[in-house]
Amino acid sequence: MKLTHALLASTAMTVAAASAHADDHMAMDMTLVSWGGAYQESQRKAYAEPYKAMHPDLEVVWDESSNEAVAKLRAMDEAGNITWDVVDVVASDAMRLCDEGLAMEIDHDDLLKPAPDGTEASDDFGDLIVSDCFIPQIVYSTTFGYRTDMVPEGTEPPSEVCDVWDLETYPGKRSLEKRPINNMEWALYCDGVAKDEIYDVLATPEGQQRALDKLDEIKDDVVWWSAGADTPQLLADGEVFMGSTYNGRLFSVIEEQDQPVGMMWDMQVFDLDGWIIPEGLSDERLARAKDFVRFATDTQRLADQAKYISYGPARQSSAPKVGEHAELGIDMGPHMPTDPANAENTLLYNYEFWADYRDDIDAKFQAWLAQ
Repeated sequence: MKLTHALLASTAMTVAAASAHADDHMAMDMTLVSWGGAYQESQRKAYAEPYKAMHPDLEVVWDESSNEAVAKLRAMDEAGNITWDVVDVVASDAMRLCDEGLAMEIDHDDLLKPAPDGTEASDDFGDLIVSDCFIPQIVYSTTFGYRTDMVPEGTEPPSEVCDVWDLETYPGKRSLEKRPINNMEWALYCDGVAKDEIYDVLATPEGQQRALDKLDEIKDDVVWWSAGADTPQLLADGEVFMGSTYNGRLFSVIEEQDQPVGMMWDMQVFDLDGWIIPEGLSDERLARAKDFVRFATDTQRLADQAKYISYGPARQSSAPKVGEHAELGIDMGPHMPTDPANAENTLLYNYEFWADYRDDIDAKFQAWLAQ
């Protein structure tokens, strides 16, 4: 027994020494960039806290600028001063950053851990690896929430995305994200364009104008948001009747804050979110970034994030490990955007389209907003 304890103590010291030695060639501070709010909190609990427990001398700083990641990384690159180490971005932004040489290309099987059964990372993530620079974390959707206590008496609650345009049946302010993505697709769909033709139509100047004309119908009743926390706050305050945001934000306001808010899953837009490592890091910072990403994207860590927020983990091997919410004790399955009951009518985000057309349509959208 004494020998066993001695061996355990010796092993623990060896592991600690190895960990300390591993830190010798890594930076002892790390800036993680994310979106703030419930999503960032889920990352902090599932990834950053357990990683920091393994590296107690490491200083972890959070930046909530992911919605400006492309512009800010461009500016940092021009200045020759990259201050971010690991950046959470949507897949389309990862593709743009990769194309511009601002995100590092990686070998997924070399950098990331295999699944517990030995399946290589590239097979475990599968088709969700949409760029050589992108490390998927979660599947999420952008959808609508609405105030249940603001539904007019005797009226059925809104259940279809085109109810957003029905100001007569459902009077009140709407909140929409201050960018063309998703808004243009929903506008064309509600103007009669078939779902499988939306991106073909949106690729033409006439189709882009058609979408803006449809948005004109509700423009005077829209509150525009740029941060993921905006719509949940607007809903909680009763300042809007319905608004778009990420499904995890709505889960938080409904289940955690117990606000009178309902979900509207129709035409939810599936998207991916994940990490990129910026180009231009020093050797020490790059070593730290790679070490963190390898830890934060293993099978168990991705499943752990689903304990705190209703986003589906990107690894196939993580799905069976998703269970109850860590604090609420509720089954997280029915709250996932991929649940069959929630996914009867969905739109798959077109990464290639927005990678090609984003700058041009952005300019038109901003000009329309200013009118």
